[in-house]
Amino acid sequence: MRQARVKLVNRLGLHARAASKLVNLTKTFESKIQLTHEGQAIDAKSIMSVLMLAAPVGTELDLGVTGSDEDAACLAVVELVNDRFGEDE
Repeated sequence: MRQARVKLVNRLGLHARAASKLVNLTKTFESKIQLTHEGQAIDAKSIMSVLMLAAPVGTELDLGVTGSDEDAACLAVVELVNDRFGEDE
């Protein structure tokens, strides 16, 4: 299992467009990918679950990845978040 902590640094946090980019990315991996916030663990491949986190800018999320491609999946999610989901702000 791979684990990481990511901090949302884009201005709008985990809004609809960012959540969609995250889910589209996670679905490209076979591994099980979870995000945890304030004790609530969700499936990062479910758009509704990701949106229900309602995570604003500054939120720290714990990422957990388990499976055959866990290293690549963990790295890709961390890079997406650190890149502000490709947003300018």
